[in-house]
Amino acid sequence: MSQTTPSASDRAAAPTLPHTRLSAAVDGALQRIGSLASWLWLAIIAAIVVNVVYRYALQNNFGQLEELQWHLYAVAFLIGLSYAVVFDQHVRVDLVYGGRSLRTQAWIDLIGIVVFALPFVLLVLRYGVPFVLTAYESGERSNQPSGLPHRFLIKGALVVGFGLLLAAFVSRLSRLTAYLFGFPRPLATAPEA
Repeated sequence: MSQTTPSASDRAAAPTLPHTRLSAAVDGALQRIGSLASWLWLAIIAAIVVNVVYRYALQNNFGQLEELQWHLYAVAFLIGLSYAVVFDQHVRVDLVYGGRSLRTQAWIDLIGIVVFALPFVLLVLRYGVPFVLTAYESGERSNQPSGLPHRFLIKGALVVGFGLLLAAFVSRLSRLTAYLFGFPRPLATAPEA
């Protein structure tokens, strides 16, 4: 059985969660950040191509460029998490979620965010900040002799990515509570995407 992607008219006809003032502001900011971060994929491709040419055409290894690829990939992925939540494109178990009414889906989302997602994100942030500060204070660098310095930058990307994810979940919660309980008050019209 094949699964087709819904057309724009199908998506427009499907009921969606209302936006709130908070969700409109946060989702708009996260959408702009995600769109800017999408350019990182081009930088990753460029780093890979240069590294391959350097390794095979010039018979040399450029360790810093290889590490840079991993770091850029990590940053793009971490920022992409919040972007996926904003556009409701994150991974879920369709066996439980798919085919249910919007109200049931909203309850599943609400429970999932409050019970699982928020505690996990807050735990990562709680331990992530000292993790970054320790790396900064100690001047931590790569273990590789030719590796990148300033390891706190990539560790800081973890904190930034999860901070953005926290904002995305709070925004989603405001939409869920507006739909389920009527507060905060939903906006009359959906914000422009």
